[in-house]
Amino acid sequence: MPHSALDASALDQLFRQARTYNAFSGEVSDQALHALYDVMKFGPTTSNSCPARFVFVRSAEAKAKLGPTLDAGNHDKTMAAPVTVIVAYDLAFFDKLPVLFPHTDARSWFDTKSEAELTTIALRNSSLQGAYLLLAARALGLDCGPMSGFDNAMLDAAFFAGTRIRSNFLVNLGHGDPASIFARSPRLGFDEVCRIE
Repeated sequence: MPHSALDASALDQLFRQARTYNAFSGEVSDQALHALYDVMKFGPTTSNSCPARFVFVRSAEAKAKLGPTLDAGNHDKTMAAPVTVIVAYDLAFFDKLPVLFPHTDARSWFDTKSEAELTTIALRNSSLQGAYLLLAARALGLDCGPMSGFDNAMLDAAFFAGTRIRSNFLVNLGHGDPASIFARSPRLGFDEVCRIE
């Protein structure tokens, strides 16, 4: 049975009226973070590999580790955000494939690939999962402030030392302050970036 289209208000909340916020208020509970993951985890990835790993930075101790890794323009707003999500990827993602893709030996498709090949796969799919996180957060009533602008190597040393996990990007979460957004920037039109063949 075909799905019906989302109504205009849902599309506004997810896309058309959604914005990148630079200041947030409120708390984001453990329950909200669990609910967020439980929605976004169903987004598709290559061979259901799910290479993204998420660190929800909320405590003073975790923020103290994150702070020095941030570019100056991102520091204050990130330290003030209720939660900052480190969206990362695991280069050993294939170790989970016996559980995630159990009907065949999918682990063997990846475990002999080079570091460069694994990085391409894991970075691509963790970026997808990070986008699912943004949409899930908006769908659940949270606002987002996704960003790069940090020292990946320093962050990885602080949060992922001794592992094959690497950082991708960050997302501040909370209830956005409308005064913190910039005017909506233009987007490219269909004919500028698309073609139908």
